Amino acid sequence: MTALRIYAGPTARKHIETHGLQAQDVGVIPGAAGGPKGLVLGPLDRYIFGEWLAQSSHPVHLVGASIGAWRMATACLDQPVAAFQRLEHDYIHQNYALPPGQKRPTPDGVIAHVKSPPGVATGRAFYDGRVREVLEHSRYRLHIVTARGRHVLGREGRFATPLGYLGAFLTNVARRKAMGAWLERVVFSTPGTRLPFATDDYRTCQVGLTQANFNPALQASCSIPFVLRSVRGIPGAPPGAYWDGGITDYHLHLNYRAQQGAGLVLYPHFQKAVVPGWLDKRLKWRHGATRFLDNMVLLAPDPDWVRQLPNGKLPDRQDFTRYASDFAGRVKAWRTATAASQQLADEWHAWLQRPHPGRVEAL
Repeated sequence: MTALRIYAGPTARKHIETHGLQAQDVGVIPGAAGGPKGLVLGPLDRYIFGEWLAQSSHPVHLVGASIGAWRMATACLDQPVAAFQRLEHDYIHQNYALPPGQKRPTPDGVIAHVKSPPGVATGRAFYDGRVREVLEHSRYRLHIVTARGRHVLGREGRFATPLGYLGAFLTNVARRKAMGAWLERVVFSTPGTRLPFATDDYRTCQVGLTQANFNPALQASCSIPFVLRSVRGIPGAPPGAYWDGGITDYHLHLNYRAQQGAGLVLYPHFQKAVVPGWLDKRLKWRHGATRFLDNMVLLAPDPDWVRQLPNGKLPDRQDFTRYASDFAGRVKAWRTATAASQQLADEWHAWLQRPHPGRVEAL
């Protein structure tokens, strides 16, 4: 069974029909939020960053939110293949002690776990002594997306936080841009780098990445509301509570086409739909492609192939509950899924050797 589906916006499809696809054509690579779903992209990440992009020498912007931020930061490390292998191993082997009678860990329980080895590495441990590799990479320009709370969401609280997110949800239903009254997109970028997308779609602030704010920015980008604590006091950033970048930009449905000469956007993703924000997950009318994605090439697993994975789906956060008392069972299921996803990378490599336009579907 074919595992990989290739989708492209009209500009990208025209480029492929005329020129094929070369590494030097790619100017931006996004990494979506989505937790464990990102595990199936590991083989693609290792091939793209470890082999394919190595054939070129031009600058590439890497934009990530939540687990996508970890993936894109990992791509900036020396020897990225080994780094991606470690990231996959550490993520799969997360194991949280559950409180008696509970099916999921508390935020404080998660924090206590990730601060003490063994287990999934914190940003501080994973990038210990290596932040300079990320910030000074000769080619890659990293952009970590976070969501900063404003007004009632500017400070985390037992009652204020649920109330603030209820307000954000209702506002977002009416108009996505209006949600900026509650949450601001804050992007931490490689110093001296402009954003590879326009920001008139949503309230946005850009902050330069430094040795001092790299780890808290990365932690903030993964801080899921009601699951983890928000991050405060990030050096060089506006004050406030910072949460998971997927809240404002779940799948990074950004206006990439506004930057002339930026090249194509290559998007290894776990589904065809590029959902704008986390609060848009149930708003199906916002799941279609827009002109923002005209120059995008999106790689995603075939839904029929996904149904052959353990439990008939991609790994996801619900597995922490499904396998609450069976750590070994979850590890086995996730390792089976990641091993099977090598087929995605193999098929992408084969297509690049003969980039037939007929294989490319409309995004």
